[in-house]
Amino acid sequence: MSEPVIEPQRRRIKEMKILVLNCGSSSLKYQLIDMDNESVLAKGLCERIGIDGSKLTHKPTGKDEYVVEKPMKDHQVAVELVMDALQDAEHGVIQSTDEISAIGHRVLHGGTVYSDSIVVNDDVKRVIREFFDLGPLHNPANLIGIEASEAAMPGKKNVAVFDTAFGMSMPEKAYMYAIPTEYYEKYSIRRYGFHGTSHKFVSGEAIKFGGLDPENAKVIVCHLGNGASISASIGGKCVDTSMGLTPLEGLIMGTRSGDVDPAVVQFICNHENKDVNEVLNILNKKSGILGMSGGVSSDFRDVEKAGKEGNHLAEVALEAFRYRVIKYIGAYVAVMNGVDAIAFTAGVGENDIQARKLICDALGYLGVKIDDEANNVRGKETVISTADSKVKVMLIPTNEELAIARETLALVK
Repeated sequence: MSEPVIEPQRRRIKEMKILVLNCGSSSLKYQLIDMDNESVLAKGLCERIGIDGSKLTHKPTGKDEYVVEKPMKDHQVAVELVMDALQDAEHGVIQSTDEISAIGHRVLHGGTVYSDSIVVNDDVKRVIREFFDLGPLHNPANLIGIEASEAAMPGKKNVAVFDTAFGMSMPEKAYMYAIPTEYYEKYSIRRYGFHGTSHKFVSGEAIKFGGLDPENAKVIVCHLGNGASISASIGGKCVDTSMGLTPLEGLIMGTRSGDVDPAVVQFICNHENKDVNEVLNILNKKSGILGMSGGVSSDFRDVEKAGKEGNHLAEVALEAFRYRVIKYIGAYVAVMNGVDAIAFTAGVGENDIQARKLICDALGYLGVKIDDEANNVRGKETVISTADSKVKVMLIPTNEELAIARETLALVK
């Protein structure tokens, strides 16, 4: 008599489909993932939300790309268009939203309140709103995406997956700034770290792919792209990471300066008659390899091309980027008293063969040896070190959407 009850339950779990949303200030990236086999059913991007020229590009797996050019005055309209595309008779992959079990959202900042993913309720939304000032570009958009999903799909569970969650396991000695403690107590000013979903996913995959001890493996993840950060973890738990209160701290990036003497801000303010907000805008949007290269580009490929053509500033910018990566790796080896694996991920980490080689050539003191043939690969899970290398070096493609879907599934199944 129990069989008819058990079978539908099994089928319901097996057919779990998770919609993953990543809302930016004027964009919305999405994937619909079948969690039975973790396959992507469809993915897409809404661009220029709230701006003239709004466009939805929808790519169902195994079908032609589908483009919708339609005004999107806000994220709620964008979510509704995504729902329409997913259910479209010709280009869709589901018949109705009833097939979507839950929605997972990337949320930038959870402050000190949330250190794990959580099913969204009124308190979660309050906290996301409370930390608007720590994530002014992302948190408001993330909250809009959640509320738009609630409106478009009433009754569906929404899960917030915080980008800061991975860094919340850092010890006090790693996350506290050497400033008066009253600012931590009043404003939660501390180091949080970002790209956390990527770092958690890649460190876990590196442990599995490298056959390392899941409880004690010392792993350094180099998430290198237009936004770049490095993390150190032991047994998958973060012990340090390069970004801080905001994503501005740490490595040199596409447009972000990374580490800089705070007095530089005061100096530029005084000599250029600018206020602090103007200078921080410069450090966030006009610095990094864009600024160092003399304005060539924030795209590493363009700067590399300029360097090869004899642009000295472009060459120095790339050397400085690699130097900062090497310096952080060395610091994190010291912090962990050793390292078992180094994993490269994200746009530059996965695709820049020469950058990986040059960075690893500086790590000979660790016994790192790169297999040039194995390293001649892009975007594929690969061990790129030699068999006798004392540290395993890997290329591990990141998959933040799948990581968010897994976190969502764990909370709603």
